[in-house]
Amino acid sequence: MSEENKKANPAVNFQIKKKLAWDYLTDKDKEHLQALCQRYINFLNTAKTEREATQVILHQAEKLGFKNIEEDVQGDKFFSLNRDKNIALCQLGQEDIRQGIRLIVSHIDSPRLDLKPNPLYEDQDIGLLRTHYYGGIKKYHWVAIPLALHGVVILSDGKKVELKIGENPDDPVFTISDLLPHLGRKSMETKKIKDAIEGEKLTILFGQQPLPGDTEAKERVKNNLLCLLNEKYGLKEEDFISAEIELVPAWKAQEVGLDRSMIGGYGQDDRICAFTSMEAIFAQTKPRYTSVVLFVDKEEIGSEGNTGALSRFFELVISKLMQKAGIKPEEHLLREILFLSKALSADVNAALDPNYPEVFEKQNASFMGQGINICKYTGSGGKYAASDASAEYMGEIRKLFNENKVTWQARELGKVDEGGGGTVAKFLAAYGMDMIDCGPPILSMHAPFEIAGKADLYETYKAYKIFLEKC
Repeated sequence: MSEENKKANPAVNFQIKKKLAWDYLTDKDKEHLQALCQRYINFLNTAKTEREATQVILHQAEKLGFKNIEEDVQGDKFFSLNRDKNIALCQLGQEDIRQGIRLIVSHIDSPRLDLKPNPLYEDQDIGLLRTHYYGGIKKYHWVAIPLALHGVVILSDGKKVELKIGENPDDPVFTISDLLPHLGRKSMETKKIKDAIEGEKLTILFGQQPLPGDTEAKERVKNNLLCLLNEKYGLKEEDFISAEIELVPAWKAQEVGLDRSMIGGYGQDDRICAFTSMEAIFAQTKPRYTSVVLFVDKEEIGSEGNTGALSRFFELVISKLMQKAGIKPEEHLLREILFLSKALSADVNAALDPNYPEVFEKQNASFMGQGINICKYTGSGGKYAASDASAEYMGEIRKLFNENKVTWQARELGKVDEGGGGTVAKFLAAYGMDMIDCGPPILSMHAPFEIAGKADLYETYKAYKIFLEKC
């Protein structure tokens, strides 16, 4: 359009313009981006469970001088650990903590398969493990792929044994058998996709060699597997009852695309937000307000339990911070601090998939490559079970990102009647703090190999860092 036409139609200058994050990155930005993405890939490969993510975060925090908030130590940087599956990183700000905190909360659990309390059995001379899927999965994603076994077992004497099998090149892997297409026409192909594979048939191939000796003995394969478990780990069958063992994809996260512009890997919902918020608090120096980055468990199954967002762990962290700041943690002061606080619920959104555009409302869909997404509300149907951010807080975050050159978009999950989803936002918003969902778009959400854009990851890191420092 010519300048004359623009002058004749000034409204065209007021329209939202499509922005690709790549177009605004300098050469120096791209160097930082590549280094950040390599650290992220390493994080995904070493933090495949909530326990492992907690340990990686804790290790990095201790290296950078964060101290255990439970200890009688002075300083301004602290961590608080909850049952090895939930952790908070905190830094006291220059302002009195009674002015409120700046909080970023993400979750470090992901959809997976958990072993049942009594998992091991033998059928047709094959040793198998029964599983119970965790979170919203498509069951067909989990058959005929290599799986690794991660977890902990508490033995009868109280000793904790850690398991990780399937990640090293010389490790065996595990899998779930699939029915060949030649025989699946009636039993699978005529069913709805969600019913084609039953949850009870997500059984792990665990072994097939019988125990040497009496060829007439029963369950020789199962007994041989129990002997191997006892020999290597000291396990007996009853020990499975006091275990948390997860099956996750055995493959590594890696770059995707000829131009290497994307990252593929398991658990990016929501470890991409966990990683970028961790990096953000590590990068800040002297924040104005007290910063807290909270990593929670159990989001994928409703945030319940003593390590989820519905637990009182967060309140305990703030009361401990008050003590470190020299303030008596009286309940009314704690409530006021939380009420005055500002927060980001750091969680991913669904990127518009070019293969399935019909489930998205294009004008309000997130696009890969257009930066971090600000999501005013989540929920389903008529915003059910959502935290709906105020216009004032939307305006504040939008202004903050614009002034600090963060590439962002403001979109929702999909068409109103297609479904929906929730985050932890509503649980923290219950304290009265300002809260908004804010995270990058990804493709193939909840699949064993999710896809994120490198540029979106970088903009997410920038956004979280700016929020902690300047909001």
